[in-house]
Amino acid sequence: MSFDLSGRTALVTGSTRGIGLALARALAGAGARVAINGRTTAAVAEVVAAIDGAVAAPFDVTDEEQIMRALAALGPAEILVNNTGMTLRTPLVDLDSATWRRVLDVNLTSAFLVTRAVAPGMIERGRGKIVNVCSLMSELARPTTGAYAATKGALKMLTRSMCAEWAPHGIQANGLAPGYIRTDLTEPLQADPDFDAWLRARVPAGRWGEPAELGGAIVFLASPASDFVNGQLLVVDGGLSAVV
Repeated sequence: MSFDLSGRTALVTGSTRGIGLALARALAGAGARVAINGRTTAAVAEVVAAIDGAVAAPFDVTDEEQIMRALAALGPAEILVNNTGMTLRTPLVDLDSATWRRVLDVNLTSAFLVTRAVAPGMIERGRGKIVNVCSLMSELARPTTGAYAATKGALKMLTRSMCAEWAPHGIQANGLAPGYIRTDLTEPLQADPDFDAWLRARVPAGRWGEPAELGGAIVFLASPASDFVNGQLLVVDGGLSAVV
């Protein structure tokens, strides 16, 4: 089985920092022409300059017109990684409806919109790889994560729906579910001594994950090595979800 991505274009949304940046680097390392996405041209340009062969694809993943314009300029993408996401740690009773809708748009609707724009080309070519970055919260929940967990659980099922509809066209759609990874989104939790101690005791690996440790999983899911893997959720969490 080949893990070589040479000659393939991979669009990674939300790839100017954190997990998205690590996934983009891993795909580029496997030979892909990686399209870096973010809302600001400056942030995208900075990352493009640091990754050999990368190209810029700045657009707001919640804006349908921007999506269509950017994808027309980019050209066919054989690999799509829907990574853009946000989280707000708020008790459900204190969560206002505007914030709920914003989390829904960024974490779930954006994946639908971008994939809907990319999928027709994949169907026409008879092949394609879609990886939706889900979460440990696609399966589990904690207090104050209600909106985030709801969107990530829905994203898991959207992934399976993509598999059900597009597998006959040679497309594989899978989810990548990171556990607790050291990024700017988890900085408040890393800085909390009680949470940090709980995590280290709870995770069999005894530590936080690093963004680069997701690289092997994304290359596998984006490569011919996973051609008969479809509709699955690959969890990378140091064993947290495997034990009680």
